[in-house]
Amino acid sequence: MSFGQCVVFDHYRPWPDQIPPLQLWIYHSICKKNFLINICHSNYTREKYLDLGVPSEKLCCIHNGFEPQRLQVPIPREIAKERIGVAPDRKTVVYTGRLNHKKGLDLVVEAAERLPDILFVLVGSYGAGSIESMASKVTNIRIVPWQPLETLGLYLFAADILLIPPSWKPLAKFGSTVLPLKLFLYMASGSPILAGETPDVREVLRHRENAFLCRPDCLDSLVAGIDTLTKDTALATRLAATALVDSRGFTWQARAHKIIDIVESRLRFRRNEQGSWSRTQRREWIHQSWRWLVHLVRERSWVLPPDAASSVAALHVAASE
Repeated sequence: MSFGQCVVFDHYRPWPDQIPPLQLWIYHSICKKNFLINICHSNYTREKYLDLGVPSEKLCCIHNGFEPQRLQVPIPREIAKERIGVAPDRKTVVYTGRLNHKKGLDLVVEAAERLPDILFVLVGSYGAGSIESMASKVTNIRIVPWQPLETLGLYLFAADILLIPPSWKPLAKFGSTVLPLKLFLYMASGSPILAGETPDVREVLRHRENAFLCRPDCLDSLVAGIDTLTKDTALATRLAATALVDSRGFTWQARAHKIIDIVESRLRFRRNEQGSWSRTQRREWIHQSWRWLVHLVRERSWVLPPDAASSVAALHVAASE
């Protein structure tokens, strides 16, 4: 921007919250004429920039997507189960992604203990970690190493339920996951999805329409959701079919076309757009920057997660609206 180039910024993180000292710089940068648009991967993140006082015309939400070629030709669930070494009649709950304490997987391990007749397949291990240690004590959990693209589809097709751990932790405590990328691939797999009713997930998934959503961090709700989907095959089939249809609007190609349309529009109507940076925001900026500095010194981490208590309370309010 310093050399007059037009800029489009595309990222999923709510940087104003996560690195507060950058807030004033972010605000002034986005308001410049040659900053065309800030593309957010969720409305949750977009709201963080609006809270900063950035003009709404400079912000847009375009959800992420998936690459259809990653799934190739669908495989019947019974055949997919046989190929990964699971009995065709065994009910399976499958999670794919990194296995660590930031993903809410401790709740999944507890659910597996309550549901011994269901096989939980956790795909994405890099070795011995806290989740792997917890899971080693539960006989109906199978830990699978990180899978290449050509074999990951087998696990998606073998799932009676595809699981996004229903927890506030990734969003509110660690701030590392906003609308997980796996969600869009899950939708295109043709298997039913179970997830938590958090604000970011609710932007794409609708309870009992294209997914089954349960209360975050509630073991009873998670167990009840799994029980419902494994027993009510008509419901599970309908949810999966609707998600599959919805997924057609979430390919990377579709996302690229949306971005092109927005950029072309902004190039035609470029102007300086000033938002508002109030005294209250300045005081909050100083307060949050101090929190960030203390966190950096104590934790040696550049990313400040939201305050656990206040963030969870705010997210609960958003979920109930």
